[in-house]
Amino acid sequence: MLPTLRTTAATTTLATAVGALCALALASPAVAAGAAGDPPAPAVPTSAADASPGGRAVISTPTADGNRVSWRLLASDGGDAAFHVYRDGVRVPGPAVTGATSFLDRGAPADARYAVLAVRDGAARAAAARSDDPSAEGAAGQVAGESLTLAPVAGAEASSLDVPLDVPPAGSGYTYSANDASVGDLDGDGEYEIVLKWDPSNAKDNSQSGVTGNVYLDAYELDGERLWRVDLGRNIRAGAHYTQFQVYDYDGDGAAEVAVKTGDGTVSGTGRVIGDGDADHRNSSGYVLSGPEFLSVFRGTDGAELDTVDFRPARGNVGDWGDTYGNRVDRFLAGTAYLDGSRPSIVMGRGYYARTAVSAWDFRDGALTRRWTFDSSSSTNGPDWTGRGNHQLSIADVDDDGRDEILYGSMAIDDNGNGLWQNGTHHGDAYHVSDLVPSNPGLEVFKPSESGTDPAHWVADAATGRILSSAPAAGSDNGRGVAADITADNPGAEVWSSKVSGLRSATDGSEVGRKPGSTNFVIWWDGDGQRELLDDTHIDKYGASGDTRLLTGEGVASNNGTKATPALQADILGDWREEVVFRTTDSSALRIYSTDIPTAIAHPSLMEDRQYRLAVAWQNTAYNQPPHPSFATVD
Repeated sequence: MLPTLRTTAATTTLATAVGALCALALASPAVAAGAAGDPPAPAVPTSAADASPGGRAVISTPTADGNRVSWRLLASDGGDAAFHVYRDGVRVPGPAVTGATSFLDRGAPADARYAVLAVRDGAARAAAARSDDPSAEGAAGQVAGESLTLAPVAGAEASSLDVPLDVPPAGSGYTYSANDASVGDLDGDGEYEIVLKWDPSNAKDNSQSGVTGNVYLDAYELDGERLWRVDLGRNIRAGAHYTQFQVYDYDGDGAAEVAVKTGDGTVSGTGRVIGDGDADHRNSSGYVLSGPEFLSVFRGTDGAELDTVDFRPARGNVGDWGDTYGNRVDRFLAGTAYLDGSRPSIVMGRGYYARTAVSAWDFRDGALTRRWTFDSSSSTNGPDWTGRGNHQLSIADVDDDGRDEILYGSMAIDDNGNGLWQNGTHHGDAYHVSDLVPSNPGLEVFKPSESGTDPAHWVADAATGRILSSAPAAGSDNGRGVAADITADNPGAEVWSSKVSGLRSATDGSEVGRKPGSTNFVIWWDGDGQRELLDDTHIDKYGASGDTRLLTGEGVASNNGTKATPALQADILGDWREEVVFRTTDSSALRIYSTDIPTAIAHPSLMEDRQYRLAVAWQNTAYNQPPHPSFATVD
């Protein structure tokens, strides 16, 4: 596999990247942090593909002073980890690298290849993907050089890698743009692949009538080789609320699957038609309000259909979901959760303005089995659970029992499918779950509200829904809000939202600074433990007197209209800082940006935190939100 690398002058090819991508293996979920400030404990491995990052994710960026090399720290390395760096198979002279997992190889040629081995018991040992003995010393290729070379970004301490794409052919009156993406080890080789959704230019919000083009899901190696394409067909409408896809290893075979809602005429990656290929259930307004609905699981290697079942929650009577023309019935959410504490399940939600229903599915031994369904219309739950949902969900172990809960706006569903809590507030457009308040045990939820009678935004205990701090009702839709630790001047996280002045403490709601210049995503990018502001195609550092620009993406575009979100944000390369993925303006490639800013912090890969890894899986759902781990600050 030969990744294409963007340079300022031309596109070049790194011929040694086949082995390099072993550094991109999926990382393990980790148990949520205990006391505030404690580092998250590593989780017991839960499946082959999610048991370990598998490699060091070594990346190299040529600079005027030499090559800046960065790699992944594993929780299993311990607090006194030390590493030997190898250039083209020969150890770089000098003492072992300790502390932050980065190294400047001064005067090295730009095309040098690197490998990094941990020093254990006085010997350098590899962390090899899919090795029966991950501490095996001197395995073939371990020191030959397996790094990815990224191209420096002019005018910024950053580097980038382009993944070429195969744009679907235009339809009658519409074209295609790359949209949301996810990552997974699709073929079990210890490498990340990318799954990408293609949206037609005539995609519609659920509130808008009109026929849309088909939606496609593609799988790509990082060199741009397309592994397969699934055509969801005419009976799956295009738009942000219709297709939420999950990429994860659900059956524990070491390779990720793709789970997604399908319909009559969906075509798998191997050309198999699901259901009736001739059926057309679109009405005169373009809505699909009749005909069968399916949940399908596709194999990661070739997109073959592995199993298809009737989708639950079922459509039933369209009017039960809040309107009769097809808006609220087709509001879907999706996620992945460890409901039994050891193996992942697929979570599919429908509705949130009125009736709210969520189903959990297991994919084991090649078959889908429904674990449970929560439904606000059932006699068990009732009207108190109606209209509590958001445009997104989150997955976290909020009661510290080792099993995940589904946080669904102003309510939470326990791992057994029973309602855990609802706090009487209503629908909102943004959602953040993490350890936001150091003085409160466990996790917290932050949510702005669309209802003018609710608090404009609130912070609640994630285990009980009890509101800890809030802002007075704004009287209208408070459509944007963020919770994250963006300044060290205030303990814990800060919160801010569109209709509330200033930057507020998550702990007590007091004003602790000026409102940031954006209310969108947040990202770990520079060298400290606080997050930076990611909005549209630029990254800024928050400051007391103003934001400072750190990166402006050139030749790239954000997704989803005014939401201005990236294709993906996740820690997939190098050290613990996050990468951001945008489509190029012509959708000919996905461009992965990585930070080159030095850091003194040594921290395990964020993907080793279970909550964060699951957040990367649900990130593409509806109104995309940034992934949060079980901790708010990196120490």
